[in-house]
Amino acid sequence: MITFIFAVIFLLSTPGPGVLSAAGVGAGFGMRAGLRFVSGLFIGQAIVFFAVAFGLATLVLATPWLRIFLMALSFSYLLYLAGRITLAGSKIAFINLQSAPGFLAGVLLQPINPKAYAVLTTLLAGFPLVPESYWTEVALKFAVLNMIWIPIHLAWVYFGVSLSNLNLPKSVQRNINFAMAVSMLAIVALATWAMISGSQLPT
Repeated sequence: MITFIFAVIFLLSTPGPGVLSAAGVGAGFGMRAGLRFVSGLFIGQAIVFFAVAFGLATLVLATPWLRIFLMALSFSYLLYLAGRITLAGSKIAFINLQSAPGFLAGVLLQPINPKAYAVLTTLLAGFPLVPESYWTEVALKFAVLNMIWIPIHLAWVYFGVSLSNLNLPKSVQRNINFAMAVSMLAIVALATWAMISGSQLPT
């Protein structure tokens, strides 16, 4: 159990589309909008979790044209997001949208988020807790996962809200934008490679 908890903390704490988007909504639109968006992310994450648990994700990703479509959709959105971060220049802007992404935007992000599939597959396939009862283990992992998932994403929203109020030097803001964009693209590339090759992310 302790190993599983540390794996969840490590895999969820690394920057990815979900947490960076949560921080972006908090930075751009405030805490209330951030909470709505994270609520959607939670539902979307639950959908992906049970898709992986039921084996539906494997069936979907085993269909060549559907897998390619999902990859293309993921890369299109996340490349756009990373590009907006990089092109923000000296202004910290995790995302730059005219109106706040709401609950539905959060729900829709997770099913096209390759990191979500890679992370949840790793957590469900490894770290046996109740090997004699698969669905008991699924339920236990879902409960433990969300005891960590929820505060981590709320912390990123708070981080975004707090960061937007700081008067940081322009060079520091440029470096933050560039580092987050590169991190997001690297994570997406690694997760996509893991899904294509059928391997799992290192635990």
